[in-house]
Amino acid sequence: MAKIKFLTAQWKSLLMLNYEVNPEILKPYLPSATVLDLWEGKALVSMVGFLFKNTRVLGVKWPFHINFEEVNLRFYVKYFDGKEWKRGAVFISELVPKPVISVIANTLYNEPYRALPMRHSINTVDIEHTEYNYEWKLKGKWNKLGAVINNIKLPIKPGSAEEFIFEHYWGYNKLRNGDTLEYAVEHVSWQINEVKSAVFDADIAELYGEAFLPYLSVKPYSAFFADGSDVAVRVAGKVSADPVPAK
Repeated sequence: MAKIKFLTAQWKSLLMLNYEVNPEILKPYLPSATVLDLWEGKALVSMVGFLFKNTRVLGVKWPFHINFEEVNLRFYVKYFDGKEWKRGAVFISELVPKPVISVIANTLYNEPYRALPMRHSINTVDIEHTEYNYEWKLKGKWNKLGAVINNIKLPIKPGSAEEFIFEHYWGYNKLRNGDTLEYAVEHVSWQINEVKSAVFDADIAELYGEAFLPYLSVKPYSAFFADGSDVAVRVAGKVSADPVPAK
């Protein structure tokens, strides 16, 4: 049962570029008691850019840390709790512009946060389309994750690729001692927009390591955009159950 409400906020304007990778490169990041959650047999990672708004950490609104950008790289796992499979995400890297967020998350939960200068822009292209850009400065150069989307909002269809990417309501994190920490992520089902074009221009090797370079340097397997909503992230506790259901 989820207890500690680590974070409450609005997550808005979520852009996700999804890439197929060799599952072997994800093994060093795989928390114990979890297994990879595949989409049609493919191991996917997502480059995600979005906006934090009205943020509270451990119930506190930290001055100058209320509204900001985040860009993260994540992949998808499942955990069997003895009764059912829970579908979740694991973060390889999380970029934020606010050092307090990074320090708290790294210290308390070993989350892979890194504080860098960041900025975003939202630009009207025409009556039907809007451009969203998320940027971060690394080694004196601005990196970029962006897309042009159709302004029409649509519901997520059950069983769709969009549902697989967006509807993971758990998070799993490998602690320093090898244990696995479980998070519950609470939000309503989001509306989505069609992505017309996308760009990802970044120092991949510096951010994520050489192993990810050939996979994140190509055209994404898919690209999705969601409007977002209020969210709450609760720390549920450590998990240790066997990931394979009993026969």
